[in-house]
Amino acid sequence: MSVLILILVLVLGLVMIPFGLPGTMIIAAAALGYSLLVPGTVGMFTVVMVALLAVVGEVFEWVLTARYTKKYGGSRRAGWGAIIGGMIGAFMGVPVPIVGSVIGAFVGAFVGAFVAELSQGSGGGVATRVATGALIGRALSAAVKVGIGVAMAAWIMFAALT
Repeated sequence: MSVLILILVLVLGLVMIPFGLPGTMIIAAAALGYSLLVPGTVGMFTVVMVALLAVVGEVFEWVLTARYTKKYGGSRRAGWGAIIGGMIGAFMGVPVPIVGSVIGAFVGAFVGAFVAELSQGSGGGVATRVATGALIGRALSAAVKVGIGVAMAAWIMFAALT
C-alpha cells in the first residue's frame, strides 16, 4: 500500500512540473517522507541526491529561460521579465482546462520578456525576437526539468523496491 501512495505522489510531482509548479520539490519531499515512514527502504544518500537534483532542476529552469532571452538579443531586464512573467502566467493560467497553466507560463514568459525589452527602449521587432527567445528557453527548461523529474522518480522507485 505504501508503494502505491509513493507512486501516486511521484506521478503528481511529475504532472506538476510542466505547469510551472515545484514538482521536483514534491518528488524530493516524497523521497524524504518515504524514507522516514518506511525505514530501511530509501536511504539518506538517495534522499540527499534527489534533493540536489531538485535544486539543479530549479536552477536550470531559471538559467535556460534567461540564457535564451539573452541569446536572442535581450537585456538582463528582459531575462528577469521572462522568468517573472512565466511564474505569473503559470499561476494565473488561461481559461483552458488542465493545460491552462502550461500555456499561461509560456505566454507569461513571452509577454514578460516583450514588455521588459520594450521598456528598455527597444523597438517592437527586437522585443518580439527577444520574447521568442524567452519562449524557446521556457519550453526547453520545462523539458529538461521533466527529464530530471523522471530520473528522480525512477531513482526513488528503484531505491524503494530494492
